[in-house]
Amino acid sequence: MTAAWVLLGVFVLVAYTVEAVTGFGSIVIALSLGALVLPIADMLPVLVPLNIALSGYLTLRHYQRIHWPTLLQLILPLMAAGTLVGYLLKPQLGSTAMQLLFGVLVIWFSARELRRLFGTGQARVAHSRGKTLGLMFGAGATHGLFASGGPLLVYALAGRELDKRQMRSTLIAVWLSLNTLLTMIFLADGTLVPALPVTAAYLPVVGVGIVAGEWLHHHIDELQFRKLVFLLLAGTGVALTVSAW
Repeated sequence: MTAAWVLLGVFVLVAYTVEAVTGFGSIVIALSLGALVLPIADMLPVLVPLNIALSGYLTLRHYQRIHWPTLLQLILPLMAAGTLVGYLLKPQLGSTAMQLLFGVLVIWFSARELRRLFGTGQARVAHSRGKTLGLMFGAGATHGLFASGGPLLVYALAGRELDKRQMRSTLIAVWLSLNTLLTMIFLADGTLVPALPVTAAYLPVVGVGIVAGEWLHHHIDELQFRKLVFLLLAGTGVALTVSAW
């Protein structure tokens, strides 16, 4: 394993520690930090299957709280279609364009969350149906490109009448479904099997990150921690954009 892949293992540890503390971001964080040293397309067949273990466990644990109509009738049809379109676009974009687009996505996502965390964001209001559908398809496309459809999907769901637990459980089921779809695609295109040894090597790292995150969750100020994470992500997004420009 080269130094870059060892460094990605460190980023995976950081990402899953953050996920255990805050409930979001394992792929976004690992991919954004990893993109500083490795091509995005090379990391996805490793990071996507790695996420299935966590999302699968959490889906089984919280399936009673999934809002099935929102998941099956609204999110999955649009995002699955968008995921396939995003995957097909990857060869057309190339490594540099993918890094640039991902950097812009990370900057937008981080800035929006930082405005909310610092109390300067606008109240979340429901979008029109057309805008919601378009955003969900776009979320699928970003998931097909970067396995990171969360930022746009959460924005698309703004104002919908789901309580916090329903929202979290439904989103976890989305990632399990779409990451399973992407893993099957990686198997079909021949990129999954060569990545399996690295994925297996990272599994203990994920476990350590979850244990560390559980400990931190009970010993730190989560609001301040979230601010620090999004500041880190914003800086990483800027670095990715500048280096790709």
